[in-house]
Amino acid sequence: MKKNIVRIQLDEKGHLILPDEIMKRLGFLQDSLIRLEEDKNSITIHRSSSSLARVYVEPTNRCNLDCSTCMRNVWEEPLGNMTHATFERIIQSVRELAPTPMIFFGGFGEPLAHPNIIEMILEVKALGAEVELITNGILLDKNMAQRIISSGLNRIWISIDGATPQSYKDVRLGDALPQVLENLMQLRLLKTKQGSIHPRVGIAFVAMKQNIDDLPAIIRIGNRVGADHFSISNVLPHTAELKNQVLFSHSMNDGDLQPSQWSPVISMPRIDLNHEMIQKMEELYKTPAILEFADREFKIGINTCPFIRKGSISVRWDGAVSPCLSLLHTHESYLDDHIRKSLEYQVGDVNRDSLLKIWNSPEYVNLRERLIKFDFSPCTFCNSCYMADENMEDCFGNSQPACGGCLWAQGFIQCP
Repeated sequence: MKKNIVRIQLDEKGHLILPDEIMKRLGFLQDSLIRLEEDKNSITIHRSSSSLARVYVEPTNRCNLDCSTCMRNVWEEPLGNMTHATFERIIQSVRELAPTPMIFFGGFGEPLAHPNIIEMILEVKALGAEVELITNGILLDKNMAQRIISSGLNRIWISIDGATPQSYKDVRLGDALPQVLENLMQLRLLKTKQGSIHPRVGIAFVAMKQNIDDLPAIIRIGNRVGADHFSISNVLPHTAELKNQVLFSHSMNDGDLQPSQWSPVISMPRIDLNHEMIQKMEELYKTPAILEFADREFKIGINTCPFIRKGSISVRWDGAVSPCLSLLHTHESYLDDHIRKSLEYQVGDVNRDSLLKIWNSPEYVNLRERLIKFDFSPCTFCNSCYMADENMEDCFGNSQPACGGCLWAQGFIQCP
């Protein structure tokens, strides 16, 4: 995403005045608490936690694939599609929100498998919302691609975890890569014929030891099909087999080496990051130092909830509302050699209350403040007591959700 650079002036009293458009987009309302981070030459102004900016909607938790990387392999939950009545409750809620939040159709199922997904997109677009959707691309045939283009969908994310039919099959457990790529080329051709830039295409890639060598080829494939954004995530290790595939074992155990205000500053120039140089610089990443590259601090994502940073909320297929995608469904995953159970956590139900009412409930406001401070036990690298086995409580006295073991909040797992 290109940076939006604007020039602003101080008023006659020396007050910094931000443009109304930026104030509105970042949710800066009267009496909002605004979080600033100061660097040596700049400040970062974060989105207000008072403003709901993104709604993840899970149309279904059914899927036409059975990927080895999916948490659906380790849960025992009923399967279902979001009903028209539940979706209409979401639509009513979105009408109450200003500015209109972005709607992201995703979750832990295949959105294109919902029989009314195009109608759902059209309803949200009619409200003036930006809309994105993630799919494995198998159902994106010519007819679906044409309907997607006509719907006005802003962006479609395609999950591709292998650059060859065999490596794709190893993860996705199906021989669908040629079909997916053909579908994407067809989508690009239809967009070109109709002079449309939408939907823009993004590629989501889940990186593991067995497929990381495919990443350069994935980028080339994405360029060929017209992708302009790539979202790379580590795998969430739901099984013992996936535990042995993770690419962040050392990083997860280096949590105690995070820089502090007393850490030295290492200021690096731009440099060729070839294989030899990466090996030589590896020790830099293992020291509790503040790293700068070309005079810009290299910030390691740690103790930061990405769902709070985006101002988001998540709605499950049955209407249950959670703070994030990770808490939509109960599931298990490994922290090192230990199983951690993350129990679902709900802040409301859209069938009973509007999203605005849920968002402004004292319980949820308090939770967002806890997540901003992120004063949770460091379970990801400590992981030495029974409390780390679930997200119910931690040794700092936090109750559910105790997010110290969340791999999203430590920058290891990320969603588009």
